[in-house]
Order: sequence, then structure tokens, then C-alpha cells
Amino acid sequence: MIVYIDECVEGSHSCSVDAVCNNSKGSYKCTCKPQYHGDGLTCEGPFLHSCKEIYKSKRSEENRAYQLLVDHRKVNVYCHMTDDLEGCGGAGWTTVMKMDGNKSTFHFDSKLWSNMSDFNRQGGGTGFDFQETKLPTYWNTSFSKICLGMNIGNLSRFILIKKQARSLHSLIADGQYRDTSLGRDTWKLLIGSEASLQSNCNKEGFNAVTGKIHTSKARIGIIANNENHCRGCDSRIGFGTGGYGDDSNTCGNEATHFPDNGERHIKAMGYILVQ
Repeated sequence: MIVYIDECVEGSHSCSVDAVCNNSKGSYKCTCKPQYHGDGLTCEGPFLHSCKEIYKSKRSEENRAYQLLVDHRKVNVYCHMTDDLEGCGGAGWTTVMKMDGNKSTFHFDSKLWSNMSDFNRQGGGTGFDFQETKLPTYWNTSFSKICLGMNIGNLSRFILIKKQARSLHSLIADGQYRDTSLGRDTWKLLIGSEASLQSNCNKEGFNAVTGKIHTSKARIGIIANNENHCRGCDSRIGFGTGGYGDDSNTCGNEATHFPDNGERHIKAMGYILVQ
């Protein structure tokens, strides 16, 4: 008579409490439960893929860094979990990028807009501060909303873009223009009362450029012209900017050649989150 021993009796195996024990001939096998990761003896998780998933799971509503599973990696990502981002609303926002308009890191021509390489990943968990970052959420997080923020003089303002995409990378990396319809007054809200743009063209969206290489351009934003066409834009508000007037201003407001509120050279700290 063959006697089978249950190797998975509680207390007789070494499986993690977050694993399932399965008998095998003369032994047992540990397998981590769904959403947990490890060798079965040790299991970590469950890891979610976005701050929105954490918010929906009601696991936490605290604004802080959480460990997400992004592009098959565990990444600390700042999640804004409270409904207090005036201009964006909602809760469960996932940080994608932070950029300093005084630095060239995220200039329009930077390869960081087209590649799948992160930048200063540690800065992605520190909230609305002055550390630049690009996280794997740029190319690996789908969304239906984008929250854009600019900090000028320690005052932050936010606006919302309703746009569905598999990632922000998918909207920007190929260089193709994709429009939005926020309107110039909404883009100006990022700057406040000092915002200034020329009156014409008003080309807005992703990869907003003109036919001339040295004119104003923006990876996300609006460009404008004093003439009744888009061939020579001299003003802009946006993220990942460059061109005329101050090419070194990579996030903020540039306005020359008869803008509606005077000449401006305002560099901002920019924040991009998705939901």
C-alpha cells in the first residue's frame, strides 16, 4: 500500500504566506499568488502599475511615493492621491516627468523625448519639487487624462488635457503633430497674469512646430505668431520647448515681436502626470 504524504500541510513547508503550495512526488512546489512576484519562498507585492490602480484599490489615499511595477521593473513613483490639484481635479495621478526650464535636459531637441531611457529615476518619487526626472511611466503607462503643471515663484498652476493614449511616448516620440483644443487662454493659466502670446497661429498640442527650424516650438504646448500664419512663430507656452526668442528656455513662456501682454522670458519648473 502506497502512502502519500501531504507536504503542503500547514507548518510543514517553507512557502511564503503569499504563495500557493502544490504537492509533487516526495516534495512540494511554491508558486506566488497572482500579482505577487518571487520564487515562492519569498513573494513581494502585489505591485500595481499606476497610481490610479492604487487609488481604486483603496489601499491608500496618501500623497507620496509608491512602488509600482512599470516596464517589468519596480519603480518608486510619486502618486498624487488627493483631489486638490486645481485645474486637473480627480485623484490617483501618476508622475511621468519633471523639468526645469532653466536647464537644457528637456529641450525640444533632446533625445529624452524619443527614447525609452529614464533620467534621474530617484527624482520621480519626491513630489512637486525642483528635481528633474523622466520615469518609465513615460513609455509604459496608458491614460485618458494628462495633468500639466508649472511652478513659478513657488506658485504652482495646473491644467488638464483629456487625451487617451497607450503612453505619452506614443504621442511625442515620432515627432508627428497631434492637436489639442484647449485654447490660448487655458494655456496662459499655467503662467498666470504675466502670460503673453502673439495673437495668431495658436497651434497647440504635441510636437507643435512650424516650417522654420529656428522658430518657437514645443513638445507639449502652444506656439503663436504676430503674422496671420504659422511659418514664423516667436512666442510659446509649453514643455520641452526651444527656438526663438530664448532657445535656452525649455519650459515656460517666451514671447517677442508684439505679443498681447508684453515681451516675456519666463522659465518654469514643469510637472507632467497622467491618469
